[in-house]
Amino acid sequence: MRRVRYESAGGPLFLEEVPVPRPGPGELLVRCAAVGLTLPVVRKVTEAAEPVPLGGEVAGEVVATGPGVSRFRTGDRVTGLCFGHGYADFAVVREAMASPVPDDAGFVTAVALVRSGLVAYGALEAARFAPGESVLVTAAASGVGHLAVQLARARGAGRVVGAVSGAAKADFVRSLGADACVRYDDAGWGEPVDCVLDAVGGELLTPALTALAPHGRLVAYSSGGGTIQAYDLLVGAKSVTGFQMALVAREQPELYERWRRELWRLHAEGVLKPAVHGEFALEEAEAAHRVITGRANLGKVVLRL
Repeated sequence: MRRVRYESAGGPLFLEEVPVPRPGPGELLVRCAAVGLTLPVVRKVTEAAEPVPLGGEVAGEVVATGPGVSRFRTGDRVTGLCFGHGYADFAVVREAMASPVPDDAGFVTAVALVRSGLVAYGALEAARFAPGESVLVTAAASGVGHLAVQLARARGAGRVVGAVSGAAKADFVRSLGADACVRYDDAGWGEPVDCVLDAVGGELLTPALTALAPHGRLVAYSSGGGTIQAYDLLVGAKSVTGFQMALVAREQPELYERWRRELWRLHAEGVLKPAVHGEFALEEAEAAHRVITGRANLGKVVLRL
C-alpha cells in the first residue's frame, strides 16, 4: 500500500510502498477513502525533534477487525482518529476512536464534520455555554472554527464573533452566520463576550482573554501554547480551561456518541454545513500541508483516496 512519510524536520513528504498493517486487539483496519488534515499534525512535521507518523481523521470501509472488537464488523463505513500512519491507503483505528458514517453521507463530509465538529461541540460544552450568551471563536475559518461558529449560532448564541487573520476569511465566516468578525491585529476585539473558544494560543492569548466579559470563560482546544498571568484572571473573575476530544472518547464514550449523533442530526437538517477548502490526492500531501501552514484554508483540507 501507499503511505506518506518524511525523514527530517520540515519534510519533504514523500510516498512509500509498505505492507498493509494488521489490526491489533480493539483495533479496526480501514481502507481509507478520505483523510482530514489537522493543524496539530501539520505542526509536528516542522516542530517534532524526530519524524513521527502522520495521523489524522480518516474515513472509509472496515476491511478487518482485531480481537475484542464488538461495535464494528467488516464492511462497515466508519470515520475515526488514527494515531499511527493515517496518510495511507489503509489505516489502523482504535475502536474507541471510531464512529459509524450514515449510508447516505460521503466520506469527505464525514472527515470534515465528525472529528472537527466533536471538538467544536465539546469546546462549547467545556465553556459552559448557555443560550443567549455571546461567543468569540479564534481561527474561525479553520476546520474546527467554522463549525464552532455554526454550532454557537444553532445553540442559541446571542452574538457570535469570529476572529481571523484576513479579509477573505472574515467574509467566509460572516457567510456562516457570524454577527461580526475581528482581525487578530485589530486594536480591540469589540464588545466583551461571555465565551472564547481559542485554537491559536501564543500571542493571541492576551487579546483573547481581554475580550472576555467579567466571569467570562476561555477554552483552549489546540496546541498553540502561550502563558497567562494569574492577575489577568483575577481581574473580572475570568477562567481558562483546556479541552481534549481524545479524553472524552476514551473516558466518556456514551457522551462522545451522543454528541456524534447530534452533529449528524444538525447536518441532516441543514443547520451544520461543513466546508471543504480543497481535496488533494495522497501524493499531493505536501501541497495540502502548505495550505494549512499558510493559514489559507476556509474550512477543512482533505486528502481524497
